[in-house]
Amino acid sequence: MDELERQSNRRRTDGTHLVTALARGLKILRAFGPGDDFLGNAELARRTGIPRPTISRLTATLTALGYLRYSDRMEKYQLGPGVLALGFRYLASMSIRDIARPFMQKLADDTDCLVALGTEDGDHITYIETCHGNGPLIVRMEVGSRIPVATSAIGRAYVAGLPEDRRERYLAWLKRHVGPDQWPQLERMLQDGCQQHQEWGYCVGLGEWEPDVHGVAVPLILPDGEVLALNCGGLAQRLTDRVIKDHLGPRLVNMARRIEAQAGAVSRSS
Repeated sequence: MDELERQSNRRRTDGTHLVTALARGLKILRAFGPGDDFLGNAELARRTGIPRPTISRLTATLTALGYLRYSDRMEKYQLGPGVLALGFRYLASMSIRDIARPFMQKLADDTDCLVALGTEDGDHITYIETCHGNGPLIVRMEVGSRIPVATSAIGRAYVAGLPEDRRERYLAWLKRHVGPDQWPQLERMLQDGCQQHQEWGYCVGLGEWEPDVHGVAVPLILPDGEVLALNCGGLAQRLTDRVIKDHLGPRLVNMARRIEAQAGAVSRSS
């Protein structure tokens, strides 16, 4: 375990070494969802729970640094080019996307489904690569889309793929984050996902995230120990439980092993 991971684990455990102003600034940026072009200080305060006077100071700072843009006409903010630059730099640094993309696109074309690669982002999974088939009944999501961990197949596959010690720390953090009211139900979903992965090698989602969407997902373990997850999803009427268990699940497991093998070969040669 490297120093960055140890620091991250300490933060999740006891909150030490956390710079509150920085954390709040990042929370503001995360408050913008896929359909949010502009948000005002009042809406940002409501979404983040940060007091409005503090929001005003932080949005002014983020605007000065280029992470937000202010519209005088609307008196609201939108994400600025600084956020886009950070995202592109992160994605450009991930060679696993280049390795996985041909496998993912082949599966998307063969199944007319959404195939996505995701990484943990707090209590969500953020897609860092997506591929789509060409059919008319495809669930379409793009890079940057965020999916809840506990209620999605890809989130449960990520949890199932973690080494036991890291899984325990992550679940302890997640329990504190979601609170005692939601945790019992989410914990059962996560336990079911771990059991599915142990028995079948993959995790299944049958409408827990969206009622009309089914999916199947597997963890992807990189040579450095980082855990990502792959999923294949589509409309429930097409991705029945039998289709998933007879075809998609085993195929996704095989695809993940091939990607891991190629990533290992690249790592050894570099």
